[in-house]
Amino acid sequence: MTEAASDAKSLRISGLYGTRITFLKAGLQATDAVVLGSLLLFAILIPVFHDWVTGAWAMLARTGFWTVVYVGSIYLLPRLKNRILYFLVRAGAVQILFYELFLICQHSQLIWVHHWQDEALLGWEKAIFGVQPTVWLQRFISPPLTEWLMFAYVIYVFGYPALGALIYFKRGERPLEDYLLTLALANLAYFLGFMIFPIAGPLYHMADAYLVPLKGGFFTAWGEYIRTHVHEIGSNLPSPHCAIATVMWLMAYRYVRPAFYFLAPIMISLYVSTFYLRYHYLSDTVLGILTASLVMIVSPAFPKAWNAAAKRRSEG
Repeated sequence: MTEAASDAKSLRISGLYGTRITFLKAGLQATDAVVLGSLLLFAILIPVFHDWVTGAWAMLARTGFWTVVYVGSIYLLPRLKNRILYFLVRAGAVQILFYELFLICQHSQLIWVHHWQDEALLGWEKAIFGVQPTVWLQRFISPPLTEWLMFAYVIYVFGYPALGALIYFKRGERPLEDYLLTLALANLAYFLGFMIFPIAGPLYHMADAYLVPLKGGFFTAWGEYIRTHVHEIGSNLPSPHCAIATVMWLMAYRYVRPAFYFLAPIMISLYVSTFYLRYHYLSDTVLGILTASLVMIVSPAFPKAWNAAAKRRSEG
């Protein structure tokens, strides 16, 4: 595909966004429907399956609180004329909600399948590879490689909002909505994955198998701090890191092509980091990439449906 054709496709896709449906005087976009729908999903699941949700009622209260905050941000947006403030409120609200939903989902992973399924996954990987890939990789561990891969693993935390800012200030509001909606769908997909096939993770399920310590410098220490103070058991299949990183990378290709090429070595390293650093099994990584790729394919259908609903509403 030529660059001109690619730009035309990007404009066609971004042109789907921006339609608002007014509900209780709030102008809702397709992104809002997915975010609020995810909140509603957990607001239903938590009381129904409260026996299998850690701190169920606190999680329900948390869901309600962040729903109010998010709805408040929607009412605030039309009053913001400054582009920087608009971006901070819009992208900030959506991405904070992703994080909060992730934390809520961590407490809800065993609601349908009440036991971790690591043994089944390990059996599949052993049948395919003849070894456990995360254990086999120990022969390649070195401090410089560990430090680089830890850098790739943790730096995406900053790339998440930074790429959104780059897309917004270079291409405008509608491409930003494309970015946020696709991220919202990827988040929802892996939330469901956590609950459908819960995986505890390598260092929770088979810590004794790792005989070579991960040594490095600043980023290694930072990554280990995240592992011990932020991560909890589970939230593995599909890999959220790989799913979100893939969406980011492909969105960079769609809207800010130089960033796509700049990010290439970091994103490829990030994929490897997830299982080299024992945050995930190899299957988690592969399914994270596949999940994001599928979301990228189907995501334009959502604003199309949203626009059709808005048209019927206006005609009715």
